[in-house]
Amino acid sequence: MSARPVMKRLMKAVVAVELLGLCGAYGLFHKMNDSRDFRNSVNRRFPSVLEVYYQSNEWAGLNGIREGDHEAWSAKKD
Repeated sequence: MSARPVMKRLMKAVVAVELLGLCGAYGLFHKMNDSRDFRNSVNRRFPSVLEVYYQSNEWAGLNGIREGDHEAWSAKKD
């Protein structure tokens, strides 16, 4: 068996896994962007993921999301 077909299959698999990861990351970002409640649950389970979300938005010039979340969550606790 030649190495060429094996490498071709392996490359297709790598590209497919990359595309799935990209779609998953976009889906997570979109859901976090739409729902403050979802961001709260992400904050409780995976705070580092939420931190990356905040930093990417701040880097893009969208400031105030973190502060708005903290205000809403602290008002909800009271």
